[in-house]
Amino acid sequence: MAREHDSTKSKHFVLIHGLCHGAWSWYKLSALLQQAGHHVTAVDLAACGTHPSRLDDLRSFTDYAEPLLQTMVLVPPGEKVILVGHSFGGLSVSLAMERFPEKISVAVLAAAVMPCVEDPKFFISKVYFSNGLPREVFMDSKIKEKQDNPNQLPSIEFGPAYMSNRLYQNCPVEDLELAKLLVRPGTDFSDDPIYEKMITKEKYGLVPRVYIVCQDDLLVPKQFKKLMIEKSPGTELVEIAGADHMVMLSKPTELFGVLQEVAKKYN
Repeated sequence: MAREHDSTKSKHFVLIHGLCHGAWSWYKLSALLQQAGHHVTAVDLAACGTHPSRLDDLRSFTDYAEPLLQTMVLVPPGEKVILVGHSFGGLSVSLAMERFPEKISVAVLAAAVMPCVEDPKFFISKVYFSNGLPREVFMDSKIKEKQDNPNQLPSIEFGPAYMSNRLYQNCPVEDLELAKLLVRPGTDFSDDPIYEKMITKEKYGLVPRVYIVCQDDLLVPKQFKKLMIEKSPGTELVEIAGADHMVMLSKPTELFGVLQEVAKKYN
């Protein structure tokens, strides 16, 4: 039986996936939100999911985030969306917050990268990946270092053992098998100078933020999450017990409940 819903309380959720993933990773949450009467746009960023471009076609982080930026352009004047970013998708969400603050009622960052206005260089590719993590951490993932060709980006493609042990450890096995079929190579665009000037207090700083901590997340170190949140005062904090890094797959009902409360609170 379809869920009853009040169309007057319907919100537009825009969902942004993490590194190497695609819009497909939101399939459970998208169904729950739509059954509750909300409008959902799950975006494939460039060279991700079913997007036709390849990683080698991209030259910048802005190229990568362009599908989200185009989605925001199409939001009619006077309307606002709820942006939800997962993992590395937090940086694409942050760029959209800077470009379109008047079109966003709140940004929800689930186990995500959250840059800080006061210290814009502080983000995953400068702190997390540069903290001396050994290659062994990424297990069977395929890593390509930066090539002599300036147009070829360094990349990583998550391996099945890495996903099973560090990303999907609390997920149903069917979701892990789906990911094995659909993940594509990704990059963090760590040399892109945009990160140093991507956000400002005058624009990005206007958008309310909710950060979701996944208690069983094995990807983002606890000290890094703590520091991100400390550097972003005013951010509302929510924790989901039993959620691994892929919270939308391991705890979709709980994440849906959080988003329902967010939708009620922020207009």
